[in-house]
Amino acid sequence: MRLDHIVLWTNDARAAMDFYSRVVGLTPVRFDEFEAGEAPFPSVRVSDDSIIDLMPLQMAGGLGSFAKVEGSAGHPVNHVCLAMSKSEYHALDRRLRAEGADTSARMNHTYGARGWAPHAFYFADPDGNVVEARYYE
Repeated sequence: MRLDHIVLWTNDARAAMDFYSRVVGLTPVRFDEFEAGEAPFPSVRVSDDSIIDLMPLQMAGGLGSFAKVEGSAGHPVNHVCLAMSKSEYHALDRRLRAEGADTSARMNHTYGARGWAPHAFYFADPDGNVVEARYYE
């Protein structure tokens, strides 16, 4: 079993796409189709088999009843964690700080899907979604 996708609510899908592609370094998926009105939302690729959907918040009303879980549409997630190599981790930290993002929330020796990671930091995207970055030895 694998994680297929995560949905993050966004007030501005274009700003979110810019942040996740230019600053975080993820690859756009269906952005051209979204811009052309052919896709309801764009995504960014995290790995070969995992993406993050950047769902416009105005779509929340219709999705609560669709999932048959009242109150779930537009509900925030505590945070999403991206695991990467040590060099990618440091490069991301530099890009985020260059953009003025706060990466000062740091943790050492944190547990995740691949066991213990020596270091991690947290940052917010333009919509206030919290993302954790970490690497494993």
